[in-house]
Amino acid sequence: MNHRAAFPYVCIGAALAVLMACCVIAAAPPLIVQDAWVRQVPGSDVAAVYLTLRNPTKQPVSIVGVESSLASHAMIHETRTESGQSRMRPHEQLVVPAGQTVKLEPGGLHVMLHGITRPAAVGESVPLVLLLADGNKVQVAAIVRPLTAQ
Repeated sequence: MNHRAAFPYVCIGAALAVLMACCVIAAAPPLIVQDAWVRQVPGSDVAAVYLTLRNPTKQPVSIVGVESSLASHAMIHETRTESGQSRMRPHEQLVVPAGQTVKLEPGGLHVMLHGITRPAAVGESVPLVLLLADGNKVQVAAIVRPLTAQ
């Protein structure tokens, strides 16, 4: 094949490479989840999930809901100490600011699983789905840790 005949194929190949690179960039996750874990609570139908959320984008990301196949209901809660008493309340929408990290940890924000359908063993992975305000979903696998985990 001579150089003139090969030129259109080289151009098409280059265009496809640029297009694929754009698709990879566009597919960057709106939210990065790290260190997701759930505390094992034997004999209970509730459990708390902790994780770190990192927003690598230039726009805030809002979490408007949580789902888990292990529980009949999941939602973000916040624990606060008021007048010396620890109180837990629902946190309707969680905003992760652009370029920031938000930690869900014991004594603060966490995901509360209610109506757990079966016990989860230490080391098992518990599936969660974070529902974002823009309609995207983020899949999470939280590893079960012992009751004494911090």
